[in-house]
Amino acid sequence: MKVLLLKDPKENENGPDPYIEELGLYGLEATLIPVLAFEFISLQALFEKLSHPEQYHGLIFTSPRAIEAIRLCLGDNCKKEAWKNSLAEEWNTKPVYVVGKATAELVGQIGLVPQGENCGNAEKLAGYICSRESSSSLPLLFPCGALKRETLPTILRGKGIALEGLTVYQTSQHANLHESLRNYFSQQAHLNDTRSWRTRVASDREFHLLAFRKGVPASVTFFSPSGVKYCLKQIQKLSGDLLPHIKFAAIGPTTAEAMAAEGITVNCTAISPTPQDLAAGIKSSLHL
Repeated sequence: MKVLLLKDPKENENGPDPYIEELGLYGLEATLIPVLAFEFISLQALFEKLSHPEQYHGLIFTSPRAIEAIRLCLGDNCKKEAWKNSLAEEWNTKPVYVVGKATAELVGQIGLVPQGENCGNAEKLAGYICSRESSSSLPLLFPCGALKRETLPTILRGKGIALEGLTVYQTSQHANLHESLRNYFSQQAHLNDTRSWRTRVASDREFHLLAFRKGVPASVTFFSPSGVKYCLKQIQKLSGDLLPHIKFAAIGPTTAEAMAAEGITVNCTAISPTPQDLAAGIKSSLHL
């Protein structure tokens, strides 16, 4: 069976994307379609703040893109040496909070020691931080995207925990998104009369197998509310009469909420945003 994942391939990965690899263990053929494009901003301001760890109580990262922003702001050799020789070590005397394992891995690659990676979403991370922090005169530095939700800042400020956000990237639709989706779904162009061959199979499972062998995905996974915004209407149009037979999955509760708000039935939500938990959820929703 074919499954569609609306995400970028994992960066710096020599082998298969871990989501493709994990779904393959269940006999599922996954395709990745990048949905988002990112523009990085305020990089000089970010470096200036990173250059003064004494002014902050710690760091918070809720997106791999925030780590990418740090890599970019350390672009020249002088800044890289300053980070390697002293700044990273100074930041490691303070807590470095991360929302998930993918972000934790990237944080480790820039020489920082993460904590909180098992939280999986902003609300749980906020609770984790609140259980370890008390009111402080120094803020936590929070490099983030322009579309960040206010869940984490609201919870922390409600507990008197100071937070200083800095927008370091903006999100837009990937330039090739619509073309990529059209190409992916073009394999179903010859399935115009679903009713005629629907009557020739005995069960929903047989119906699914026949459709999915012809290129229609058994499952579609959204990885962000922005992905829902940019993709959903075109997927609905391209799927046509087969839309009710596609199982929709969400990488986490925030994305699931965005899908439900658009009237889509969420057949599974990953317990945590990992390849293993998503693959297990999709497997269960497809009754494999």
